[in-house]
Amino acid sequence: MKVKVFDENHEKDLEEKINKFLSGDYEIIDIKYQVAIMYDNKEQIFCYSAMIIYK
Repeated sequence: MKVKVFDENHEKDLEEKINKFLSGDYEIIDIKYQVAIMYDNKEQIFCYSAMIIYK
């Protein structure tokens, strides 16, 4: 069993990277998804991440 972690600032970038990874020949066991938001007094910063557990 292995783990692959993705971390992007935009959800579309995360989607593209995950879809590229999933086009490989893997047995996917689970996918965990998370969004974190931070505010730095100027703007909101988003962090989109996913962890794929596979064989």
